Amino acid sequence: MSGQTENLYRLRRQDVSKAGAVLTDAFRHDPLWRKLLAGSQARQTRGLFEIPVRYCLKYGQVCAVSENLEGVIAWVSGHLADMPIWRLVASGAIWPGLRVARLMAPQMAPVFMPIEADRKANMLGRPYIYLPVLGVAQAYQGQGFGGKLLSALVSESEQAGLPLYLETETESNVRWYERFGFKTVKQITLSRLDLPLWEMVREP
Repeated sequence: MSGQTENLYRLRRQDVSKAGAVLTDAFRHDPLWRKLLAGSQARQTRGLFEIPVRYCLKYGQVCAVSENLEGVIAWVSGHLADMPIWRLVASGAIWPGLRVARLMAPQMAPVFMPIEADRKANMLGRPYIYLPVLGVAQAYQGQGFGGKLLSALVSESEQAGLPLYLETETESNVRWYERFGFKTVKQITLSRLDLPLWEMVREP
């Protein structure tokens, strides 16, 4: 795709570690990740957020407003939204995944499997763009960086005529995404965590 994202900084492999740190900081107060990551070491936490970065570097796109990585956005085509082992290996995302698997795998599987099933049911086989992660470092929040990143992706989806799909864990995020045209298609309560999650779509 081309368009507004051409004005963004495209991340490279040497940016992965910093991007993981930025996203770790961005999601520091997120209720889902606070529960899942409770007691985790910094390296394990950063490794978790490196997974979508590495995966989308291989199969989609990862961008920031500038090379300073104030915030990071990553997306893939909907048919690549699921992350089977062979794609994790091919993208290099398996290595940070292994750092956190022993600690978190028993908790994550029952949480994320229903989300993946819902995603397929909600989109009914339609082509779409999946947004697995968008985060801005705490020091840069409220300065428009997230809006610039999301607006660029919205513009690309409009040009392609494709809907955007995402999940978010807080009501404040829901209100923010609604400003960009997203609508909630389903709200669920995450298994074992007793936390809400909103599944959202923006039609072109």
